[in-house]
Amino acid sequence: MSKIAIVTDSNSGITQKRAKELGFFVLPMPFVINGENYYEDINLTQEQFYELLSDDSADIHTSQPLPSEVTGLWDKLLKDYDEIVHIPMSSGLSGSCESASAFAADYDGRVQVVNNQRISVTQKLSCFDAKKMADSGMTAADIKRRLEETKFDSNIYIMVDTMKYLKKGGRVTPAAAAVAGILNIKPILKIQGEKLDAFAKSRGVKNAKQVMIKAVKDDLERNYGGLNPDDPKVWIGMAYTFDKEAGLEFKEEVEREFPGYKIFMDPLSLSVSCHIGPGAIAVTSTGILPDGASPEEIGDLL
Repeated sequence: MSKIAIVTDSNSGITQKRAKELGFFVLPMPFVINGENYYEDINLTQEQFYELLSDDSADIHTSQPLPSEVTGLWDKLLKDYDEIVHIPMSSGLSGSCESASAFAADYDGRVQVVNNQRISVTQKLSCFDAKKMADSGMTAADIKRRLEETKFDSNIYIMVDTMKYLKKGGRVTPAAAAVAGILNIKPILKIQGEKLDAFAKSRGVKNAKQVMIKAVKDDLERNYGGLNPDDPKVWIGMAYTFDKEAGLEFKEEVEREFPGYKIFMDPLSLSVSCHIGPGAIAVTSTGILPDGASPEEIGDLL
């Protein structure tokens, strides 16, 4: 049986400390802030990031790991492992997946880069699934194939609290941002597959939460026959940017709406947070893989 290393990036929400405990390997995602390089969870904490983000004069850009950082980690791991399964953030949100796939061409199949369009809590779940499959004897190529077969079995709904950062990034016009502020409009974005699209607009946070909860219930009804906590077919995860208290408040509401489901929550990836700012909340549904990690196993790991 091949000895397989599971590699991901910090967009998964897995910290360096937790990675060591779980047996994963995490590439820190880089940021360029006022001309200086920072790496998530290395020399850039969540608190530091949001403090810098709140400074209107700060120039903050997401970036990709250097080729030498990616291949250097692979080369080191392949001294002790037979194969690598590398799970980067969605190719629809960053070029790092495409770059890693190009680098992997030089490794004679020993490095398999998974393009299953995940980010944040859904990306973390893919890591748990990959490890379970590796432990069961599947090859790196089989794990990649299995994860990519289910890339559309996941939806993320994100409420953006302020249009400030979408405006700053050129994703909405100043006029649209101003109107949204006056009318208390909260845009809701959806990530499925490689697409990040506008999903809905809602007046106020309370209504936005209900729109997202209904969207997840509709997904469960359409794809899995509705709510079934005795035999759940999906994971329900949550994320937030900066405001953990708001995230926990929403988590209580989601738990009431999905009784019997184990709801887990993480801070949202800084690579996404950079473009939407603080105060965002998100809820996700992800199909449970029969050959992946079980609810009981995930409960122990989370």
